[in-house]
Amino acid sequence: MSFKKRLLLFFAVIGPGIIAASADNDAGGISTYSFVGSNFGYSLLWVLFLTTFSLAITQEMGARAGLVTGKGLAALIREHFGLKLTVFAMSVMLIANIGTISAEIAGIAAGLELLGVYKYVSVPLGILVIWFVLYKGSFRKAERLFLIFALFYIVYIISGFLVGADIREVLRASVVPTLRGDAPYLIALIATVGTTITPWGQFFIQSYVVDKGLTVREYVYEKIEVYAGAVLTNIISFFIIITTAETLFKHGIHIETASEAALALKPLIGDFAQELFAFGLLAASMLGAFILPVATSYALCEAFGFEGGFDRSWKEARTFYSIILIVLIIGALPVLIPRVSLIKIMLGSQVLNGILLPIILIYLMRIMNNKRIMGKYVNSRVTNIIGGATIAGLVATSVAIVFTSFV
Repeated sequence: MSFKKRLLLFFAVIGPGIIAASADNDAGGISTYSFVGSNFGYSLLWVLFLTTFSLAITQEMGARAGLVTGKGLAALIREHFGLKLTVFAMSVMLIANIGTISAEIAGIAAGLELLGVYKYVSVPLGILVIWFVLYKGSFRKAERLFLIFALFYIVYIISGFLVGADIREVLRASVVPTLRGDAPYLIALIATVGTTITPWGQFFIQSYVVDKGLTVREYVYEKIEVYAGAVLTNIISFFIIITTAETLFKHGIHIETASEAALALKPLIGDFAQELFAFGLLAASMLGAFILPVATSYALCEAFGFEGGFDRSWKEARTFYSIILIVLIIGALPVLIPRVSLIKIMLGSQVLNGILLPIILIYLMRIMNNKRIMGKYVNSRVTNIIGGATIAGLVATSVAIVFTSFV
């Protein structure tokens, strides 16, 4: 095959890896990395370095399973683990996803609050817009639109170069672990992992590959795309931490609100920092708010045999559309609590993701090592080592958080 044909084939399969990884830098991602940078400086950069490998490997496993089987993760769990374990897996996914949906809606509310719109107006309006776009089947167009808006992240990369960070200090912090046993540090650590590698992301990328009609023939190209997406998303995360560490942490500013997080962009943007941050947070939140309810509904319908998909009418797929609406409403409820911290909702959802993620990864690892399902495409030893280390690290951190919280 000529180089030109190979290049065209790569661009034909592009989408699942880049979009799944980019969506990780949503409201929860921006708030978590801003919180980490402003409260802990560079001390958690090493976690981000390691999660780049974990994200690449776990997303590749999901994409490979979709390419080989032509089925989503929920369908494979139902077929190979039985009803009880399927109900357990879907319950874990649902809890994690609703938490993340709350984070996306909190991001919408926080972004518009910076522009003078009260959350009691922005949240109901946001849900109506999301529901209308999804119900009308315009999800793909909306997805592309908000990915274009996500170019906002470039501002953090530029800022990261302009704030005068010590390159040697950054490189050292990226590869030399800083180990602390206090609860706040461990919570920030698990939130960093939980916002990078998400339970919903494992279901989403596999369903996306299947929905796109890709097969195992495109495996090499999809693998490249998944790895590229993992690197790209963590480069952005890396610069968010650098920017906030230099502009906030070194000046003793620990963020509690979105307006404080926006201060990180002031050296580059000046007086328009708050407006630009509001725009970026809103765009990232809307992208996540479109993807999460859809991924949740697809997974639940797939697991329990309900009709689903935007090519079907309300009458044909009432359960599918109802799940989308219900999880949006449930996700919005915590955001509407008076005087609740929107930043804490966004951060807390990522901690929840990190705690629940190992359960979903165990299901995935079992599937990926089953020759009856995967044939010659079972996991390699290296993949199993990285996947196993990710699970073990998350479980150990969760146990340490519980221990330090009660001691």
